[in-house]
Amino acid sequence: MSKELIETPHAPPARGAYSRALRAGGFIFVAGQSARDEELRVVGSSIEEQTEVTLGNIEKILKDAGAELSDIVQSTVHLSDLTNFSRYDEVYARIMPPPHPVRTTVGSVLAPGVLIEINVVACAPGPV
Repeated sequence: MSKELIETPHAPPARGAYSRALRAGGFIFVAGQSARDEELRVVGSSIEEQTEVTLGNIEKILKDAGAELSDIVQSTVHLSDLTNFSRYDEVYARIMPPPHPVRTTVGSVLAPGVLIEINVVACAPGPV
């Protein structure tokens, strides 16, 4: 199975030895995204704001890969504070189109100021 790197100028760059997104085996794998802008500054101080920005970054990456949020089949969500679950879930439910992806949410130690990080797997539309 071959891997194709997905490049995008519309989302924060990778900071390390990893790819932001790859297409492989009919799927698009998006590495953990957070509420950062293109200069890697954290955007938003609330879980609601950061959830919106994070999902927006994922949407930008998927768009440049020819996909959209409705193509997501699985997500893993890392919260710096699990007491924020219901507040993040409200925003997630509003933005993510049904049927919602399968999802795992865990508590994690994240970078300073980062309240949420999300990685996803999406179906890759069209020929692979």
